[in-house]
Amino acid sequence: MTIYIKEQFHPDAMKRLRELATVVDNFDDPDSIEAVLVRRDKVNRATIEMLPNLKAIGRHGAGYEGVDLAAAKEHGVTVVNVPGGNADSVAELIVGLALNMERRISEANVICRDGGFKCIAPPDFQGTELRGKTFGSIGMGNIATKAAKILVDGFGMTAIGYDRHSTPEQALEKGFLKADTIEELLERSDVVNVSVPLNDGTRNMISGDKFDHFKSGAILINCARGGVVNEDDLYDALVSGKLAAAACDTFVSEPPSKDHKLLGLPNFSATPHIGGNTDDAIRRTGLQLVENVVRVIKGEPAVGIVPM
Repeated sequence: MTIYIKEQFHPDAMKRLRELATVVDNFDDPDSIEAVLVRRDKVNRATIEMLPNLKAIGRHGAGYEGVDLAAAKEHGVTVVNVPGGNADSVAELIVGLALNMERRISEANVICRDGGFKCIAPPDFQGTELRGKTFGSIGMGNIATKAAKILVDGFGMTAIGYDRHSTPEQALEKGFLKADTIEELLERSDVVNVSVPLNDGTRNMISGDKFDHFKSGAILINCARGGVVNEDDLYDALVSGKLAAAACDTFVSEPPSKDHKLLGLPNFSATPHIGGNTDDAIRRTGLQLVENVVRVIKGEPAVGIVPM
């Protein structure tokens, strides 16, 4: 079998892939290619239609918005991802950003480097503890569940979650008390996490008057997808004080430009979509994806098949 891959995968995943298949980084012989593996690149209709024997498209990670699912379905191509491969890494980043914003770590680092502090433990630069506070997650999937467990077990937080498809009993099994509405979750949470995919139902989910429902002193974390949180409205909420602080690992346009207005706010932290960017997650995800795509080509049962 011949598999196309041009982007950088973990060396262990590439080694395993070469053991199982012929690997190419071009479309010089399109008839021979049975699978395409991608991380950041998109797979559009034109690519799918020029590969007559394509059987599988493998997407490194949990998302698949860069793949033309309609075209894949029309041509009988199976799309595979690895939804849980980077869950631990993203969950740990969520926890790290919560600590960062509650204790103002990044802000303190910048002021220290500029010589802005004149004494230790400045009285006008106090943070807050996570212990005893409430972690609210919009979405209760693998990542949110892992983050909640760390924060509940390690910091004594209470976890509440919102997912219109989950019952209170299902939420409790994952470690969450269920909020009936997004507004209820916002009003009860000290740390609000967004863990939902970007689609027509979640685009601008946190926008407009939703910011009126945040608890005083609350922080917002988005390690999901840019576009779920409206960036203009987030800026206004941070400036007005409706929201104490926010940290985003994802943006509408990635990475954000240096003149993005959110980056000028001291109560905002930005990272360049590094949630799953650990050696552990990249290795695990790459190996799982290789095995699953090869299984699809061979007609064997595989996990991570995207419903279409």
